Amino acid sequence: MGDFAVGDEDFLLDGRPVRLLSGALHYFRVHEGHWEHRLGMLRAMGLDCVETYVPWNLHEPEPGRYVDADALGRFLDAVGRAGMRAIVRPGPYICAEWENGGLPHWLTGPLGRRVRTLDPEFLAPVEAWFRRLLPQVVERQIDRGGPVVLVQVENEYGSYGSDRGYLEWLAGLLRDCGVSVPLFTSDGPEDHMLTGGSVPGVLATANFGSGAREGFATLRRHQPSGPLMCMEFWCGWFDHWGREHMVRDAADAAAALREILECGASVNVYMAHGGTNFGGWAGANRDGELHDGPLRATVTSYDYDAPIDEAGRPTEKFRAFREVLAEYAEGPLPEVPEPPARLGAAVSGVLDGWAPLDAVLEVLGGEETGTPLPPTFEELGVDRGLVRYRVAVPGPRQPYPLGVTGLRDRAVVYVDGLPAGVLEGGDAALPEPVAGPALVDLWVESLGRVNYGPRLAEPKGITGGVRHERQYLHGVRARGLRLDAFATETVAKVPFGPVTEAPGLYRGVLAVAGAGDAWLRLPGSTRGFVWMNGFCLGRYWSAGPQEALFVPGPVLREGANEVWVLELEGGGPSSVELDVL
Repeated sequence: MGDFAVGDEDFLLDGRPVRLLSGALHYFRVHEGHWEHRLGMLRAMGLDCVETYVPWNLHEPEPGRYVDADALGRFLDAVGRAGMRAIVRPGPYICAEWENGGLPHWLTGPLGRRVRTLDPEFLAPVEAWFRRLLPQVVERQIDRGGPVVLVQVENEYGSYGSDRGYLEWLAGLLRDCGVSVPLFTSDGPEDHMLTGGSVPGVLATANFGSGAREGFATLRRHQPSGPLMCMEFWCGWFDHWGREHMVRDAADAAAALREILECGASVNVYMAHGGTNFGGWAGANRDGELHDGPLRATVTSYDYDAPIDEAGRPTEKFRAFREVLAEYAEGPLPEVPEPPARLGAAVSGVLDGWAPLDAVLEVLGGEETGTPLPPTFEELGVDRGLVRYRVAVPGPRQPYPLGVTGLRDRAVVYVDGLPAGVLEGGDAALPEPVAGPALVDLWVESLGRVNYGPRLAEPKGITGGVRHERQYLHGVRARGLRLDAFATETVAKVPFGPVTEAPGLYRGVLAVAGAGDAWLRLPGSTRGFVWMNGFCLGRYWSAGPQEALFVPGPVLREGANEVWVLELEGGGPSSVELDVL
């Protein structure tokens, strides 16, 4: 039992000034079998606290239907066993480069930009979710003998809106649910962000990657007293498909960390260990200074160039941070823990079964709808996955350009069953005109919902229409294929046949001796998703920069391991390879 409070200049533990040396580690991006190891790595780096978000959409995929909603409590118990403190950031919005910023698609679909405001239709489901989630936080607060010392109110709200009433309502809800530890907000160290995101009586913290003295000076103009804390010290950055891998020099990052600590401030290293966007949960961003430009999808890896890499290994940055943090530790730092089991030897195998997308959709797809205009993913109840839109071009008529308006995000198009091209983003047309009559199929994939900025909550799929020349084509049949429809018992019903070099679902078996953490590669593949023993490792894409997917050792087993590859655009992988770390 203990008392944690916000003092005039410091955090106070039982009345004694303390500094929080925290690191971000998201329980949902790390296989549960690795939690203990990763927490041990944080401690060995010199951290005594861990911070995590909570993704609402992961745990409530449909209104009132919860999936592993007690995972946070189990993680906090692991934090307590590791002898660490915990900072919880429950949202409801989290950003985190996570699908839709953690907000459920079934909520943002009908509400759009009414989310994150005092709108009653947003507040009601938020309250229902928090009353389901927060008891596991309340029971594990420091004043009840647990590790939780801080809880966040929303997340970087000043980067999005100015509804002060909404933030005050949310802070009140947290208190009403039993949160007794100090609350905080976090925003960029800019006047408009701190003005829009702060709540009277709630500690404000700042997020930045460098320039601590300037950042804290700005924070002090808005909050003259209270402990200083960089709640997100960006020691690296995330990657987008088709872009260069982001890195930050270890010495530069260590110098920026030292500057924060020399200011007498607390810190949360973001990310201490990034982990992986398993299950296709990676979000997306919009280019441009105002985040309203072209869509950029985030890769499956959330390595973040963090000091502890995606596979849980120490890096040069780890060693540089450990050297800095050791100066602020109470006593010698723990030894670096031994890594979890690693794959004993490289394995390669072939895929021996294939089913076309239409056959997969017939078994695993949702109900087909018929509407004048294309329904969105949200209207079809699809969070992650794809939708087949089918529309007829009347005839006879001469060839005209065939295109889509309001496309989000990427469509592979077939005309009378033959590949006709790939369309991407906004308004786009096929390279060759189409004559009528013809049957057109558009397989549209969401590359991740926007997680940050003014385009948050935008719908997915075909949000405008399909046009032949200037004419809209009406009478659209649409059917969704959700990623969570892929399970061992359902995939077993798919009619697999001989392998054909075309988009579809591929199946194979890998024989493993010495199961453990590994990298998975799919030579010859283009874009899609892959599962190992029913566990979705995430999206692959030849666009780079990510060349391999991380396979947690607990997912593998000795002997036969079943692999599914959903290839959406190319001829499928020539083989499946597991490489040692």
